[in-house]
Amino acid sequence: MCGIVGIVAYGNAAPVVAREELRAMRDHMATRGPDGLGEWISPADRVAFGHRRLAIIDLSDAAAQPMASADGKLIVTFNGEIYNYLELRRNLEAAGHRFRSHGDTEVLLHLYAEHGAAMVRLLRGMFAFAIWDIERERLFMARDPYGIKPLYYADTGGTLRFASQVKALLAGGAVSRAPEPAGQVGFYLWGSVPEPFTLYRDIRALPAGCTLTVSRGRVGAPLPYYSIAQVYLDAQPHPGQASPADAQWIIREALLDSVRHHLLADVPVGAFLSAGIDSGALVGLMRDAGAGEIQTLTLAFDEFQGRPDDESPLAAEIARCYGTCHTNRTVTAHEFQDDLPRILDAMDQPSIDGINSWFVAKAAHELGLKVAVSGVGGDELFGGYPSFTDVPRWVRRLALPSRIPGLGRALRRLTSPLLDHAPQSFHLSSKALSLLEYGGTYPGAYLLRRGLYLPWELDPLMDGDSVREGLLRLGPLARVGQQLAPLPGTAFARVATLESALYMRNQLLRDTDWASMAHSLEIRVPLVDSILLERVAAVNQRLSGDTGKRYLAEAPTRPLPAAVIDRKKTGFGIPVGRWVGNQATAATRSTYGYTRDWAQQLASLAFDRPVPARL
Repeated sequence: MCGIVGIVAYGNAAPVVAREELRAMRDHMATRGPDGLGEWISPADRVAFGHRRLAIIDLSDAAAQPMASADGKLIVTFNGEIYNYLELRRNLEAAGHRFRSHGDTEVLLHLYAEHGAAMVRLLRGMFAFAIWDIERERLFMARDPYGIKPLYYADTGGTLRFASQVKALLAGGAVSRAPEPAGQVGFYLWGSVPEPFTLYRDIRALPAGCTLTVSRGRVGAPLPYYSIAQVYLDAQPHPGQASPADAQWIIREALLDSVRHHLLADVPVGAFLSAGIDSGALVGLMRDAGAGEIQTLTLAFDEFQGRPDDESPLAAEIARCYGTCHTNRTVTAHEFQDDLPRILDAMDQPSIDGINSWFVAKAAHELGLKVAVSGVGGDELFGGYPSFTDVPRWVRRLALPSRIPGLGRALRRLTSPLLDHAPQSFHLSSKALSLLEYGGTYPGAYLLRRGLYLPWELDPLMDGDSVREGLLRLGPLARVGQQLAPLPGTAFARVATLESALYMRNQLLRDTDWASMAHSLEIRVPLVDSILLERVAAVNQRLSGDTGKRYLAEAPTRPLPAAVIDRKKTGFGIPVGRWVGNQATAATRSTYGYTRDWAQQLASLAFDRPVPARL
């Protein structure tokens, strides 16, 4: 896990690369790679790569980056892990390739030499990398199927810059800070900035599962090579396709295979452990996969003691069940206030979540860990969110009336003045008023279920021109709908696709990245794996209720304790509402209201504008 940067002067009139700019971008990401740093600049100063290294596989200097091929024709800078690199290496050696190192980085060079851009379809892992092909004078960039690892770029006309962080691109001083209204509007709608947008007009995220090529004086458009929706469509289930026993076996074997691959490392691999099924099952599967001493850790909060939100007692029971070396780490309001400036500095793009990831990564770093396994992705894969029942139900019930032109909007406009007199704790009002307007389609229903604000609520938060331009550029409903192309055939698959490609990608995975990298920690997510999805997609589409999570809970040889399986879902929560609010309003202000407050505070810092009054 690392930080990568690059500058490519692809236009004839573009100035040569400035070494100082490259180093400023690279060293802004020092915590992403404290184990080493490197740079490569072409003889004509037209191309430059930089790298910060966190050594996980092949700890020797032979794996340092940027790395050149033996013949000097290819240069790579790479962030991530390729979990099937040993298999790929064996195949390449059989084809005549010879290796000088023992890690996964060199495999990328040989794989590109053998297969070109098609190499990405052979990779299993989390990755963002760039390869400079000296003979063809071509830059090739790629990002993993789910978008676990970030990759941002800025094309200023003649020069393309890329980096693992938005703020690293800005640190070089050559990229404009002109705001992107679509990114700002997207943050208010979702609580995170939806890719490919960022807060800045000139900076874009390379979309997940895409490649990008720069050659012959031009920057190509991102080319997709992977689609979650397509995987679900191809795995359309058939009646009687799998008995419960068969389904359990398929899921267990696929999960165990993913966990085995994600344990590949030359340093110890720990695990985050909550009281939930996802992380607990992974720890049990780590034990089944042959992991030796497993260091687990759980966050605790004084505010949650004696309440269902307190995950530490059940997490300790799971740790005893699987014989791990367990640590319970308490986070206080005082520590939160002390860390807040560093949190905001590390938060590459504003997000209403991520504070939990910050503190669990901090705790892992304190224990000396460089790698930890996380249960992110379990709810998206096994239908653990309320959206799996709510969204299809709304669409079924509202599809017909919502087709009456203007009816939903007219009803909402007639009743929305009532919100001015609603108590602050009545947070469902705006969404309830918009059910008919949005609930009849999957994109609209998903916006209702996951939205922080709705489009018609944005005017008090931003100036009107920015709202209109942002909504036009973002196209919220169309952007959600794009994730469902091609359209999966089942309601489960449609919601799973949306949750994976939107909420998980833009918020959970991104938060996991910036928070962990701020503490020089690599977080691995075995439940977010393209091969795993392909193996269980047909089975998963037949799931209903909590069936999928029970299959997950029973996947380890020693299943999770009943108390964990039967526990009501609370999520990986922290008492941010109390920490950023005040005790006088704690009894009446809803969690949703606090979330909106927190979003407005973040926006005031990120957008450089005052916090607006409550709607």
